[in-house]
Amino acid sequence: MSATAYQATGKRKNAIARVRLVSGEGKIIVNERSIENYFKTPVLMRYVRQPLEVVNMTDKFDVYANIAGGGIVGQAGALRHGIAKGLLAVDPALRGALKSKGFLTRDSREKERKKYGQKGARKKFQFSKR
Repeated sequence: MSATAYQATGKRKNAIARVRLVSGEGKIIVNERSIENYFKTPVLMRYVRQPLEVVNMTDKFDVYANIAGGGIVGQAGALRHGIAKGLLAVDPALRGALKSKGFLTRDSREKERKKYGQKGARKKFQFSKR
């Protein structure tokens, strides 16, 4: 592996993560902040690191990411997707391991819109027969 940077884009809901993988010692920087300062919960930090752990490259790459849009969980999902796609750019032979865990599949679920005449997407206004 050379010192070149591998780039990828990950998406989830309204969040878009532009990811750069550079050979290093395993630090993850999100919007110029460390992962511990950006994603406060250990669950989200573990969720983001999953693709690196599956292919045993947690200490081989530094991850630099810019994330825009969405909420904190959607951003974590977008970053995980971007890291997985970046690892695929590093070594196409990792495709089987990443695909079997579902890291390369873009989660296509979106928020359903509110409908007129209803309280929300599915919820109706209270109905009284009498």
